[in-house]
Amino acid sequence: MSLPTGYLAAHPLPPGITGALGLQGYQLLADVGGVGAGRLGAEAFLLAVDDPAGGSSAPGAGPAGAGTQISLHQGRLRDEAEAAAYVQLAAQLGLLRLSGYRVALEREGLRSRFSLVDPGTGAIALALPTRPGGRLFGGGTTAGTLLAAARGLAPAGAPPDLGRPELLRDTLLALALADDSLGGAAAAETADRALALIQARPGLDPARALEVAKTADA
Repeated sequence: MSLPTGYLAAHPLPPGITGALGLQGYQLLADVGGVGAGRLGAEAFLLAVDDPAGGSSAPGAGPAGAGTQISLHQGRLRDEAEAAAYVQLAAQLGLLRLSGYRVALEREGLRSRFSLVDPGTGAIALALPTRPGGRLFGGGTTAGTLLAAARGLAPAGAPPDLGRPELLRDTLLALALADDSLGGAAAAETADRALALIQARPGLDPARALEVAKTADA
């Protein structure tokens, strides 16, 4: 499913969920391919819109029609590195979705389990719980461990059609957010500069365009 750039910003969490979880006024730190990262103080979480049943192009056309949902809700971040992992995880999941993976969300109370589904086999390639867990002695499921698993997945299909400006911008943003040297605002600005470079020089590789865009900001 292809969602327009900024879809989550235009379709935030429903007021009932934000009110019940005390998340009114959260920051949207990433928004790529219908997957995002949110934060409010020490809390962090993933946001997503599921793929509709039957392949419809209309978001929320699935059985529940639930719109934007929340997953992997962490009540207290240990440090800023964990916050960065949420942003990078959202960007990587969005990039994988752009490559052909489907997103399935299963509501559990106010939160949802997030599954990344391989369309070729119907198998779940990666599953995210409603909350991180089992971190005793440094193990368990965290945004960081899920990010490592997501980065190990091969694309589900052909690369996104970079001839479509909205897909090109989302791809560049996802790649920029994956760069540890760039913060959220800097990543967005770098992606915009890289987009302008590719538009001026068609055929320029996105990764190379980002490197040139970073140099221009130095």
